[in-house]
Amino acid sequence: RWVLSLQCKGSRNFMSALRRAVEVDFKDKDKHKSQGLYLLTTGIPDQETHTISAYVAEVCRGFDLQLHVCLFSVTEDVDSNGIIPARYANPTETATAFKEIVQAANGRFHWFGEAGIFESNDITVILSEMEKANNYSQK
Repeated sequence: RWVLSLQCKGSRNFMSALRRAVEVDFKDKDKHKSQGLYLLTTGIPDQETHTISAYVAEVCRGFDLQLHVCLFSVTEDVDSNGIIPARYANPTETATAFKEIVQAANGRFHWFGEAGIFESNDITVILSEMEKANNYSQK
């Protein structure tokens, strides 16, 4: 069930959007049936990864919530509005940061781009299950 979206309004102020989501939209958490938040992003948040990870770990435990991240890698350093982000990281550094954040939130990480899927927790699990099934069938 979808309840909200995190919007950073032209920046990557992830903490502001997340605080709004959990402190305002989830103030009546007993009325919500959501179990996860999905962040769709193209780059690294403005805030440091360890700060976000600590906050996310605390919040997700308090609300029995998971944060899932879908990272879409783009090749340009400037977004479509011409805004240069406050913090820069290359795609690999960005993916590493979001994997840490997702791990703190007991969520899942998906990284894709124009060339296809680079990494996905769901696909990794499916491939592992297929490999197990194949091994059992050969035994």
